[in-house]
Amino acid sequence: MLTRRDFIKQSGIALSAAGLGLSSFNFPVRTPYKMGLQLFTIRAPMAEDPKKTLKKVAGFGYQDTETYGYDGLRKSFYGMPAADFKKLLEDNSLLSTSGHYDFINYFKGSHEELMRYTDQSIEGAHALGQKYITWPWLDPESRSIETFKVLVDTLNTIGERVTQAGIGFAYHNHDFEFIDHNGENGYDIILRNTDPGLVKLQIDLYWVVRNSPKTPHELFLQSPGRFAMWHIKDMDKINRDYTELGNGSIDYTKILGDASISGMEYYYLEQGGNFAQDPIQSVQDSAEYFKKNLINLFA
Repeated sequence: MLTRRDFIKQSGIALSAAGLGLSSFNFPVRTPYKMGLQLFTIRAPMAEDPKKTLKKVAGFGYQDTETYGYDGLRKSFYGMPAADFKKLLEDNSLLSTSGHYDFINYFKGSHEELMRYTDQSIEGAHALGQKYITWPWLDPESRSIETFKVLVDTLNTIGERVTQAGIGFAYHNHDFEFIDHNGENGYDIILRNTDPGLVKLQIDLYWVVRNSPKTPHELFLQSPGRFAMWHIKDMDKINRDYTELGNGSIDYTKILGDASISGMEYYYLEQGGNFAQDPIQSVQDSAEYFKKNLINLFA
């Protein structure tokens, strides 16, 4: 059945083809997005040999990366000075558009300590040319409704400082944001009480599909334009753990068409564990499946 979106898309292509005097318009769809990888997926190979690992990643077709584990005191990524790591990326024709930074380590400390770490993160992001700094995690002691109500002020404060530095700031979800607490959950508190101009969202689609009471589409409609980044990973059909793209149960053909309405600027394939063979083989298999079956479905 031809949907309204398909009709508009095909009509637009047809008109363009007619204007050029072409009888056929069976052209490949071009995506403006670069295929990204969250480097946490390959944390073991990165710890062993980042140069060899990134060369392999680039060979699989990845163009973008998301970092983790920046050392603000040493100003280093993966044991390398930030400038050296940036050159390693460039040598492999890779970008880094976002980084996961360890704000949770300073969440319950003093304001001065948090701002100092924020400034260190800004310096690291600038060194790589990253467009976003991302808050990636809350420890188990920081997941109560009361803590989420404190967290939103912290997110707004960091977001203001990061934005003033010319970078975007985002919050990344897991499963615990969707736990119901007498009709409330942490994600709704973040959505309602953070400034959309200062705090964007990096949506982990695996955790949303697995745990959220709302579908990705419903969340996108609730806050259109706010989901600047996506994490794309699949869910094992049996144990519901992570798995390689194409092996699991998440139907991304029904999600990728919402890229524009969500506000997506960047996406990163990810697999936190449960590798069929090893991390390198998994990121290769996911890249091949994504390029063959999904990459042209963004809309």
